Amino acid sequence: MSARSNDGVMDRRAFMARGAAAGAGVAVGTGTLEALLPSIAAARGRKGGVTKGDLAILRAAQIAEALAVTTYTGIVHDAPFFTRLESDDQGYFKAARQEEMAHYLLEHSVTRKPAGASTFWFPPKMFDDAQTTLNVLVTLEDAFIAAYLVGVRRFSSPDLRVTAARIMGIESDHRTLARVVAPTLSIEQVTGIQGKPESVDPPNNNTYERTLRWTRISQAVAALTPFIDRRAAARAGFDTSRPFAFRPFTPSLPGRLGDFHSFIG
Repeated sequence: MSARSNDGVMDRRAFMARGAAAGAGVAVGTGTLEALLPSIAAARGRKGGVTKGDLAILRAAQIAEALAVTTYTGIVHDAPFFTRLESDDQGYFKAARQEEMAHYLLEHSVTRKPAGASTFWFPPKMFDDAQTTLNVLVTLEDAFIAAYLVGVRRFSSPDLRVTAARIMGIESDHRTLARVVAPTLSIEQVTGIQGKPESVDPPNNNTYERTLRWTRISQAVAALTPFIDRRAAARAGFDTSRPFAFRPFTPSLPGRLGDFHSFIG
């Protein structure tokens, strides 16, 4: 059955069902990922295993991570302003792309769904214009942070909740990266998911990570749907003539420094 309804609009259930988007042929195996984050193995091995609610969050997170990989790939490979950045800032963007791919594969190792192609849509001037690109990047990272905080709230096990918090911390790093590089590109304000321009210089309203008052993963799904569904993209004023495909790859991680094998509580 197609993931789309008869009129071509993807509903929320179909959106979540596409959580296994495009992981085929990636060489990093489930065992490797479980070694990096043993919380996944622990959660799956516990009596009761991973619940339906857990899987709904993880499938939505997979799609979000595929979108993140596509976004960072576009910045690194297609954005004219990328070469204007300092070499270390370029390295941070490249690292963010690797990290998002690792997150995707970790989630795929739990959902174990067959891979499929994913196509994403963005606002006009995405990647071509630095202001537009950083606005979208901050918007997406705002959404990813809030979505993983839903996982912290809703996951059934402490292991999965800790994993969600760990990934959320990396998404926060990525949002900070967008703000840090902005002045290099003569940008002093960025606009995130709340639609309000904010200074990239402190002090800014960043004392706590924003939850966006999301308590259900369906709220994250609704926020990300214009990036996923062509009809929704058109309604949001996105450029539907320029699709971007998610292209999975094997991430190159420097080591197991982020690994840990025990949990408290």
